[in-house]
Formats: sequence, structure tokens, C-alpha cells
Amino acid sequence: MKTLIRAGVLACAMAAGVGASMQAAAQPPENIGAAVFNKKGSLLLPQGYRQWVFIGAPLTPHGLNNGKAGFPEFHHVYVNPDAFEVYQQTGVFPDGTVIVKELVLLQKGDYPDGSKLAPSGRGYFGGEFQGMDVMVKDSRRYASENGWGFFNFGHHAPPYMPSAKAAPAESCAGCHASNAGKDMVFKAYYPVLH
Repeated sequence: MKTLIRAGVLACAMAAGVGASMQAAAQPPENIGAAVFNKKGSLLLPQGYRQWVFIGAPLTPHGLNNGKAGFPEFHHVYVNPDAFEVYQQTGVFPDGTVIVKELVLLQKGDYPDGSKLAPSGRGYFGGEFQGMDVMVKDSRRYASENGWGFFNFGHHAPPYMPSAKAAPAESCAGCHASNAGKDMVFKAYYPVLH
């Protein structure tokens, strides 16, 4: 009888542990994030972002857009690892997510479309760093922009600006809201997010 009671207590403890771990997995930790703001509410330049999770490098060059590409550079895009881990478990970016888009110029091309010959073949190849834009998810701070703040640290070679104020909704958030879907991120262009 004592053995049955012990087995029952053990089974209940195990069930409670599994339930607690499932609940913990469903709720992201509260300390996610890499966003640091100064006293004026400006976002400080993210640090160490090139060691974060690299999710992709879209490219829309001038040569494929009648010389008028809105964003002709490679976009090297990174997400802070703690937020990416939650995204993998839930399919939703949690508050505290920071997405960095670092612009990279194309190397000078050999052809009118801007492409270049290389040992691997004809294509487009990264040159110098040329600017940084950042998205921060904070549902309270940016409630009117679907929970995301957008920041520009300069479209020029490093060093980038040390801090940036949130961009007006019409400059970035509007395009993301109209074209990127519910969570404001262009997930279709990043296979690692599928």
C-alpha cells in the first residue's frame, strides 16, 4: 500500500512539473530584449548585433528596378537571440524583440544591371556597410504603431549615430502595416522564419 501511495505522489508531482514547464514554455520570460533607451526616450545604438541570429539578406538592386530601387543595398538582418528563441516556440515575436537591418552597398558592377563577375559566376556581392535601421517590439510604448517602434541610425558608413528617436508612423510603420502582415515583419523573405 505504501508503494502505491508513493507511486501516486510521484505521478502527481511529475504531472505538476510537466504542467508548469508547459506553462513556462507558453509564456515568454519578462526580461527579453536588447533595446536600451536614454532618458529622452531615444533608442541607443544596439551593441553586438552581428553576433545575433542572422535571418537573411534581401536585395532589391537598382539594376532590377529601372534604376529606382527604394532600398538598393543588401539588408543584413539580425534578431536578438532570446526573442528568436521565443519566436521559434510560439511563432510570435515577443515584446523586447529587436530586429536590426544593416545596409551593405553592392560592389561596383561590371554590367549595366550592376552585376559583377566573380569566380562563382555573375551576381551581386556585398561591399561596404552603409547604414542601419532598427525595429523594437514594445506593445505599450508603440501601441499606435501595432506594437513596433522604428529607428534610423543613419544611411552612411559607420560610425552610426549613437542614438535615434522613433520614426513617425508614416515613414516606416505604415509600409510595414500595409505590406508585412499582422506582426509587421516581412516574414515571407526570411526562410528561417517560416
